[in-house]
Amino acid sequence: MAERYADRAVFRTVYIKEAHPEDEWQMDSNEDEGVCYRQPRALGDRLAIARDFAERFDYGIPLLVDAMDNAAMHLYSGWPERFYIVGSDGVIAYKGKPGPFGFEPDEVEAWLDEHPAPAAAPAPATLPAEDAPPAAS
Repeated sequence: MAERYADRAVFRTVYIKEAHPEDEWQMDSNEDEGVCYRQPRALGDRLAIARDFAERFDYGIPLLVDAMDNAAMHLYSGWPERFYIVGSDGVIAYKGKPGPFGFEPDEVEAWLDEHPAPAAAPAPATLPAEDAPPAAS
């Protein structure tokens, strides 16, 4: 989706609180896929999980990491997963339903298909280098 709509959207993923950590509510699918993590207790732990995910799955979308106060998760009601489209004016243009049952990539693609690309793509958001996980290589 990020490649298909690169002319009209800047994609970012925000890693928030772990949805199914092994020390809380582990899912069998996590074990099957080998993605078993404890709930991070410090930002360094959360950054390590984000790095592992980006490297292991060759994740090509910039991955931002929520602070340990879970400000982004609370502000956007993002747990366990959710899509948002934010316009170049900073206003939320599309708010998906929470996952997993409301997590609908097809809805996002339909919305993007129905809305023309902006005259100029918005500048990507950046984090200070010391706060950003390394980019997947």
